[in-house]
Amino acid sequence: MWRGAISFGMVAIPVRMYLATESKGVSFRLLCPRDGAPLRNKRWCPVEDREVGWNDAVRGFEVAKDEYVQVDDEDLDNLPLSTTHTIDILEFCDDSEIDAGVYVKGAYYLEPEPVGVKPYQLLRKALAKTGKVAVGKVAMREREQLCRLALHERAILLNTLHWPDEIRDAGELSLPDAEGDVHAKELAMAVMLIENLAARFDPARHRDQYREAVVSLVEAKLANQPPERAPAPAIAQVTDLMAALKASVEASRRPQADQAEEDSQPRVTVAGRRRQADQAEEDSQPRVAVAGRRRRAS
Repeated sequence: MWRGAISFGMVAIPVRMYLATESKGVSFRLLCPRDGAPLRNKRWCPVEDREVGWNDAVRGFEVAKDEYVQVDDEDLDNLPLSTTHTIDILEFCDDSEIDAGVYVKGAYYLEPEPVGVKPYQLLRKALAKTGKVAVGKVAMREREQLCRLALHERAILLNTLHWPDEIRDAGELSLPDAEGDVHAKELAMAVMLIENLAARFDPARHRDQYREAVVSLVEAKLANQPPERAPAPAIAQVTDLMAALKASVEASRRPQADQAEEDSQPRVTVAGRRRQADQAEEDSQPRVAVAGRRRRAS
């Protein structure tokens, strides 16, 4: 999605940039309620009363009400900034100094061009030996971005960062006093609960159950079967904080062996139960996946 070079002192490292993540969320199309046809968003010119094609539309920077200056791709490519084609490293720091919770935005892999393999490896080894991360700037997606360069497995990972003035002040919130009215026994019980639930972070243990539930819902509708409904949640009314903490600690003490055994059991989804019940019928007919139906419909 971007080609340029890492500027490392007097060293230039030609690289290509690739997205390191992809969205796996659920997406819906807006449909007409009467005939179910997908709705289209049109770029409509109110002066000429006509639709404008995507390739015909141009960018405009608003300088006053209803007054715009047109800017095209060539204008942006020729901005007098080194960062339009260069990741300009400004400094190196300890990674702990970057508050990732609020600063980090996107994640991108940097791949060296063939002529940049040796300086790429040099930068990787230098980062590993010093334990530092690089802070720099890069211009892409019509804006200059603050960025962080760090090691990730065999690659160099670039994270775009928020600018300081983009981060809102938490002091604007109505927050409780830092000391607060917390009893020592309650704090000890809360610490015990955290320790019982402590584990090394392994993202493979977690899955997007919302997306799975939506796919099961779609499959049920395709098969004209009633979807599985979640039971109505009980309204929690905690009147005794200590009692709730004790109950939580007891529930968290289940042996790890039981948890491992549960995790090893095959998960049977709504769609899985239907497939088991109708296995004979499905084996005799071609199966149509949701994705397959979507491709034919489009």
